[in-house]
Amino acid sequence: MSIELDHTIVCVTDREKSAQFLAGILGLRTEPVAGPFVPIRLANGVTLDYLRVDRVTSQHYAFLVGEDDFDAAMARIERAGITYWADPFHERTGEVNDLNGGRGVYFEDPDGHNMELLTRG
Repeated sequence: MSIELDHTIVCVTDREKSAQFLAGILGLRTEPVAGPFVPIRLANGVTLDYLRVDRVTSQHYAFLVGEDDFDAAMARIERAGITYWADPFHERTGEVNDLNGGRGVYFEDPDGHNMELLTRG
């Protein structure tokens, strides 16, 4: 049997707001509420299950996207006026990196999770 990631829980203070935020950037839709979760299903079947909590510890989530999806997501980020960085430490504001021959960018969700979009070179 091969082992695959099925889902992960993303702890946030407002599950609908945060799930809609990321789904909007990625050009996806949220799925119907499932118990305490608002899921976003990715192309490989993995779901991000958004759960409301009182206190959030910032985490890092990285999404491998195609070149066209990267361009579309960047257009949404810029149109929304979301600050982005070329590095995970948020030192290179308004830049996109070209590590490993691809492109990459970091931005924060409403609760400060460090989101990353990257392409393969």
